[in-house]
Amino acid sequence: MRWLKPNLRSSFMAFLGQGPVTPSTMDDRTEIIREFILDELGEFGEKHFPNIGRRVRYAQDVVSLWYARGDVMAVLSAVHGETIAREKVDRITDQFRGLLPRGLSSRPSPLST
Repeated sequence: MRWLKPNLRSSFMAFLGQGPVTPSTMDDRTEIIREFILDELGEFGEKHFPNIGRRVRYAQDVVSLWYARGDVMAVLSAVHGETIAREKVDRITDQFRGLLPRGLSSRPSPLST
């Protein structure tokens, strides 16, 4: 006998505002994140680092975009400097909230405080 039924957990998470993500919502949010990253790269970044632009543009899913953040950080660092690049990547990372499996979400570093 299960004490916590799956529906009870789903209802509770929906009450907190973090209900299950539907496939259409996931597709929409993936496109929003993709456009956000491409906007951060800008024309200069896409022109001078076309492989990264293609990687972001043709990423299959939100996990692929998540793993592209390292390369995006490298491009943004080359274009804007590391401090500004870090701020931009932090804004990109915020876009992934609620979309990734628990093991993929970034954790706060004790070094960043």
